[in-house]
Amino acid sequence: MASQHDSQSHMPEHRHGSTAPSEHRARGPLSIGCGIITCSDTRTPETDKSGQLIREFLTKEGHRIEAYHVVKDEPLDVQKLVQELGRNEALGAIIINGGTGISQRDSTFEAVDGLLEKRLVGFGEIFRYLSYKDIGSPAMLSRATAGLYQGKVIFSIPGSSGAVRLAMEALIIPELPHIVGEMQK
Repeated sequence: MASQHDSQSHMPEHRHGSTAPSEHRARGPLSIGCGIITCSDTRTPETDKSGQLIREFLTKEGHRIEAYHVVKDEPLDVQKLVQELGRNEALGAIIINGGTGISQRDSTFEAVDGLLEKRLVGFGEIFRYLSYKDIGSPAMLSRATAGLYQGKVIFSIPGSSGAVRLAMEALIIPELPHIVGEMQK
């Protein structure tokens, strides 16, 4: 005798419709124009390992680097650059690294947060959770954030190579096409 489960699909049920997250991601754009901003008082394009790591992750997935800048961690300079990139129609995403800590010079969060039109609060929450599993309680010092601005998704992440790798591998790369696809609806 067949059980009730034999006649039903073995696909997991989803509370908000029947489309799996992987199907949502598959419908997003395959190649996204991206901007990279490194906020640092000491790095140059030649010494910017974190910016280069972001570039490697994006290009490996087929995304295009349309803009790359290293800027001092000065709120007005960061805001001006984000506003400039916000007007760049070739971009779907801007990834900012550096300046997300709590030292007096760390001001990227304030510069970016004030521009966001919609915040993706889950990004920072999940990033800190994953960081906590890796480094413990110092993860609470991160002010990583993400949101939407001028039709682009902005991610602001710490500047360490470990934090960049974590954010790119666990969060940004898997969801970037999905987020950009959702913004274009």
